[in-house]
Amino acid sequence: MAHVRTVKTASGATAVQIVHSRRRGSRDIEHIGSAHTPAEVEVLKAAARQRLNANQDTLDFGDGRPAGQALPITSTQSKHLWQALGWVYERLGFEAATDGDEVFRQLVLARLVEPTSKLDTIRVLTELGIQAAGYRTIFRRLPTYATAQWRQGLEAACADHVGLGPATLVLYDVTTLYFETDKADGFREPGFSKERRLEPQITVGLLSDVRGFPLQVHAFNGNTAETKTIVPVITAFAAAHGLPQVTVVADAGMMSEANLRDLEDAGLTFIVGARIPDVPYQVKKWRTDHPEEPIPDGQIFTQPTIMGPKADQRARTITYQYRTDRAKRTLRGIDEQIAERRRRSRARPRSSGTATSSSPAAPRRSTGTWKPRPGRWPG
Repeated sequence: MAHVRTVKTASGATAVQIVHSRRRGSRDIEHIGSAHTPAEVEVLKAAARQRLNANQDTLDFGDGRPAGQALPITSTQSKHLWQALGWVYERLGFEAATDGDEVFRQLVLARLVEPTSKLDTIRVLTELGIQAAGYRTIFRRLPTYATAQWRQGLEAACADHVGLGPATLVLYDVTTLYFETDKADGFREPGFSKERRLEPQITVGLLSDVRGFPLQVHAFNGNTAETKTIVPVITAFAAAHGLPQVTVVADAGMMSEANLRDLEDAGLTFIVGARIPDVPYQVKKWRTDHPEEPIPDGQIFTQPTIMGPKADQRARTITYQYRTDRAKRTLRGIDEQIAERRRRSRARPRSSGTATSSSPAAPRRSTGTWKPRPGRWPG
């Protein structure tokens, strides 16, 4: 592939070149000439185009223009891109969920092409060759797009596309979005920022399916902890789609004891992974009953227990599973830590009973062993 380019030379002139690029990244540069005025540059560009178009036939459009004259470009349109994005928009059910709202459709598709502000979306649409709605029209439609009814229609379309069912796996994650302002307003508040920012922020929770397709988005005050967001999100999701049973699977760091009680009070079940500090009673008993046998790979131990404070105790079940590969990795890690500690112990210098002072103010050397004065002892 070849194209014409202009570059500035060390003398200040403008060089016109033809660049021949190849698929593997290599390229050849053909120098046409250098010019000092815009008119001379255009002459060199015309010569470069003629060289590029050498031995090529010129189509006669029958419009009376001289052969070889460049035709003016009156308009451009990214038709294939826009049609492809529109097809996906309709397949996801957003066209029906929004009753064919063209302004909303333009805002969504334009942000896929180039994420920018609502005002700058008009420029993006114009560059695509799409007749964009005016800014006043966009501004008047925003209150409609911010209603709960509008959001619920889009969420229902997303759920229908995924096909929610009894065995659907839904993922949840939290992030923070900061704002370029120093003033908090009750919603945008300083908090724990994943971007290590000090500005006011909001906390955003996203529910998606296993492919990452979004199902629901929730916004919380910027100073809301992650552990405080999961319960309202799950309960709202179950109520919106009429899910009779939802099981929350989470890491222990995400679920506090208060969160677990809230899930139980909401009628939800949960599976929480956690590390165990001590050998469980069931494992000890199994080893006592089978003293010469190794624990089989995949062995499961179940232990009913009571958790929570005395005023609000809950009956729960702890399930332990033994894995041979996990045990090997754990033992290998323990052996490496012990070996590292022994290596450091051997490399540590020992005191020899001779002290040397390196202070320039007191360059003196003492030998022998220190002895206390008679009748005196430190401490």
